[in-house]
Amino acid sequence: MYKVSILVLTIGLFFSCQSNQQYTTMQKDHLITKESTLDFENTYTTIKERIVNNPNLTLLFELDHSANANKKDLSLRPTRLLVFGNPNLGTPLMEVAPTLAIDLPQKIMIYEDKGKVYINYNNPEYLKERHTIQGKDELLSKISNALNKITTIE
Repeated sequence: MYKVSILVLTIGLFFSCQSNQQYTTMQKDHLITKESTLDFENTYTTIKERIVNNPNLTLLFELDHSANANKKDLSLRPTRLLVFGNPNLGTPLMEVAPTLAIDLPQKIMIYEDKGKVYINYNNPEYLKERHTIQGKDELLSKISNALNKITTIE
């Protein structure tokens, strides 16, 4: 009985690890991650300025996760979120896929980890799949290109 229990536990752990590995891989496919060549503050400022200076975009709010952690005497690496939108692009998508409202407005996260600065945002192709958006490929391509331009730091 003891050997059977160990075998069942081992098989369960194997499939659990396999499942988590697939989930992590899938998540990475759905999240675009770029490494910045600038430090954290300059990366954040550059991206924020690109959003603010774009007449088609509205910066709705900023969220500083590390500052919020510090208020509770907790420590968190520099991590900030910019939330912004363009109703001219988002509204037509939500008309065909109302559930997209859970993922809009757009978000860009900038964080530092082990001395490197990373930029993350949802891949528009992921949003297309997640919300079964049909007939809006040109609009999604436009959003993808805009996000790429905003987040490319050279």
